Amino acid sequence: MKSIWNGLRWGGLAALAAALAGCDWVLFDSKGAVGIAQRDLIFICIGLMLIVVVPAIVMALWFPWRFRASNTKEEYRPDWAHSTKVEVVVWGVPLLIVIALATIVWKSTHELDPYRPLDVAGEPLHVQVIATDWKWLFVYPDYGIATVNQLNFPAGRQLVFDITSNSTMNTFFIPQLGGQIYAMAGMRTKLHLIANEEGEFRGMSGNYSGHGFSQMNFIAKATSEQDFQRWVSQVRTAPISLDFETFKKVAQPSQGHAVVHFGGVQSNLFKSVIDQFIGVGENTRSAETVQAPAPIAPVAAIAAHKE
Repeated sequence: MKSIWNGLRWGGLAALAAALAGCDWVLFDSKGAVGIAQRDLIFICIGLMLIVVVPAIVMALWFPWRFRASNTKEEYRPDWAHSTKVEVVVWGVPLLIVIALATIVWKSTHELDPYRPLDVAGEPLHVQVIATDWKWLFVYPDYGIATVNQLNFPAGRQLVFDITSNSTMNTFFIPQLGGQIYAMAGMRTKLHLIANEEGEFRGMSGNYSGHGFSQMNFIAKATSEQDFQRWVSQVRTAPISLDFETFKKVAQPSQGHAVVHFGGVQSNLFKSVIDQFIGVGENTRSAETVQAPAPIAPVAAIAAHKE
């Protein structure tokens, strides 16, 4: 019997290890201050909850074994009904854990508020994010450029994202940098992130939005400040500019869309995308571009233009 139990135990552990081997632990491989704080919060909460869970599992197995009918060594007390010590432990320990969890989560909720600027010195980088079917458009209003499915930024510099959607609800999510936040039509949400080191991080939507959802991915690339400025200069040479009419062509449903650069952007494009859902802003869509625009390319040329 003992050998059978040992076999089942080790077999179960081997099966669990094999199952976990295929998991992507990207949430626990955080590369940004926000992601690290969220990861630590997960570990702390799990650790506190295991204080109850682990003993409960152990006792659920140990008590039936110890007090089985065939065990004649234990005292038989059929009239036992109450123990103050047991009540104190059963109710007191979970109560203390709940109080600890509530305090930690309350504090962390305010510290990790996505709308709260990070305590990071230096000028932040502003990026306007527009979710479409099924691609991401990134507008850099301070530089007058835009990209499709490519997000570049300097490591160590605070990122301030203004986020909206041109159609269905999505979530903007870079797992290794921090939590996700919804992108909703006619609304603007905000998110503050930072990358502690250079590297490439997977970006995605965490909210199902149709049959092209699985390919709604992008690469978030953190570089040095010098490399970022060189990249901005490169994008500015792109022969395509982005106004609202061009945006509507780019926003047409597509899957696996190639990276596209826009060397000029209509100054109020982000606001125009939001305004189209609330019936205002019709008179602002002809504003000047931040950079002198080149002639608008046909849709086919936009789709074919790659980095």
